Amino acid sequence: MMVVISLITITGCGTTEKKSDATINEKQEKLMSEADRQAGMPAIVNFTERKQMKTILELRDQVGLICYAYLWNEFNGKLIYFGKCIGFGLPYATQYTNPLKYLDDPHGSYEAGSLVIPQSDPNGLFMPASAEATWLMMVNEDDNTVHPVYVEPKVIVSPFKLIK
Repeated sequence: MMVVISLITITGCGTTEKKSDATINEKQEKLMSEADRQAGMPAIVNFTERKQMKTILELRDQVGLICYAYLWNEFNGKLIYFGKCIGFGLPYATQYTNPLKYLDDPHGSYEAGSLVIPQSDPNGLFMPASAEATWLMMVNEDDNTVHPVYVEPKVIVSPFKLIK
């Protein structure tokens, strides 16, 4: 009997929570509709920032783009030349595949698309959501070979030398 009462209580609480969430969502939707009615969208006509982002993405996509990496020395507030590299580097937390996936539920016990779980990269590892490190494709200036270098400290990468 106690088990049945416990199950009814737990089920009832879940239903109340869903009703509360639905009520809050509905109120939030009405509030945002009113905000949109009163304020509207910004009158952006030149799309300057979007054009800048497009240019940046296209420039980053150049094959063999030579850049120069620097480390920031927090003690003396100066840049320290780190080396020549290909491209701007990739933040360590960059993932090759989508970091999340929907869990298929063959029994239909939850709403479709409502359960999302982490997904590993093709190497089978789960990358962090954020990280301080950067991967740089550094040029070995002795023989011009290119190698990936993992850099933990804060890094500045530029397509031209900042300090001569």
